[in-house]
Amino acid sequence: MDKNIVSADDIKLKRSVLLVSAFAAFLTPFLGSAVNLALPAIGKDFDATALELGWIVSSFILASAVFLLPFGRLADITGRKKIFTTGISLFTLSAFLIIFSWNIQSLIAFRILQGISGAMIFGTSLAILTSVFGPGERGRAVGINTTAVYTGLSSGPVIGGLLTQYFGWRSIFVFLVPVGIISLYLIFNKIKIEWSEAKGEKFDWRGSVIYGIFLASFMLGFSRLPSVSGWILLGTGILLGIVFLLYEEKVESPVFNIRLMLHNRIFAFSGIAALIHYSATAATGFFISLYLQYLKGFDARTAGMIMISQPVMMALLSPVAGRLSDKYNPGIIASCGMGLTAAGLVLLCFVGPESSLFFIIALLIIMGVGFGLFSSPNSNAIMSSVEKKYFGVASAVVGTMRMAGQMMSMGIAMMLLALYLGQQAINPASYPKLMAGMRSGFIIFSILCIFGIFASLARNRS
Repeated sequence: MDKNIVSADDIKLKRSVLLVSAFAAFLTPFLGSAVNLALPAIGKDFDATALELGWIVSSFILASAVFLLPFGRLADITGRKKIFTTGISLFTLSAFLIIFSWNIQSLIAFRILQGISGAMIFGTSLAILTSVFGPGERGRAVGINTTAVYTGLSSGPVIGGLLTQYFGWRSIFVFLVPVGIISLYLIFNKIKIEWSEAKGEKFDWRGSVIYGIFLASFMLGFSRLPSVSGWILLGTGILLGIVFLLYEEKVESPVFNIRLMLHNRIFAFSGIAALIHYSATAATGFFISLYLQYLKGFDARTAGMIMISQPVMMALLSPVAGRLSDKYNPGIIASCGMGLTAAGLVLLCFVGPESSLFFIIALLIIMGVGFGLFSSPNSNAIMSSVEKKYFGVASAVVGTMRMAGQMMSMGIAMMLLALYLGQQAINPASYPKLMAGMRSGFIIFSILCIFGIFASLARNRS
């Protein structure tokens, strides 16, 4: 009798955790894609420069990436539910504050706060899922969670576009406040237990500071290439990265256990594969958006509807791929996904102004299938390769690889545009240069992704 009660409670807990995690997974990608579409309206409202509009996006990514690993480790020590709940609370508060932004500077400040809250969510949601769902069922849960991410990504432009068009850009954040409140209600009423397998261990504050400065310098430097300041920041970041690794080797309770990378082949190569995959794909959406609107002449709404084909395929395939990764080697499935993504990128190298719309959509679908097959199995491989007390750190690594990859991908894209176009405006006269820059980007991303296949396969070697 007692066994049945425990089993029923266990099922109830799993459903509740999956629901709350899916809600949280939906929030940030939805917001990111919706805000991208609302940038022109924000710029008009605040009379903002292109650089300031860029910081609305970059400030969130940078803050999230810098705080992900420290919050992941802190969650392992103090409790994952506690950090996760704090993150949802801060996210909801920052959305509320943004509604009342009075200038572009206040909006960016609130976006930094939102990025910090995003780090708390990213660094714990996957760890909580992994704590509740054991081997054999974990991949399915991660797949559903990943589907929520891509659902947010694909619905953001649609819902965000409608809200911005009819109610103004602030309505996006008005929409998010009740969603955040619902998430908090579910947490407090459905999840009654806590997870803190590293409780009692010290938190490495000094290592966290070095890590934060290292990652911020590296990501900012990469985004500013090929300028002199970009190279200086990048060099400083690499130097601080070496200092961080040497320091972490000597600390009794490091913020990041270097042994996870040195002695855990699956963890190391899965993390590298994720970094490469995001570095090779994140800016393709940016390039395709420019291609569709400038070279093909579509308006923003039509271009957005065409581009939705990729995240829709991701959302449809992620739960299937997650379920498969419970039954078969997740590394093999993820490698197949990486291979499909690479194939899509190679084919994008041959896209030109005369390419048919059917061809473009077909390539986006191929890449969506590749991404769907890669993401949840790769995350499952990472989370299943570590002890319970490192679940928060592992969850943070998944998020950090995504954020760093996105920043590096956009850094490559911006560097190519600077090299090919310089200060020249995008107009019909400069379209050949734009196309040449995009093609160079697709070639670089293809090479990266092909190397990524080998990194993905390397984890499977005994």
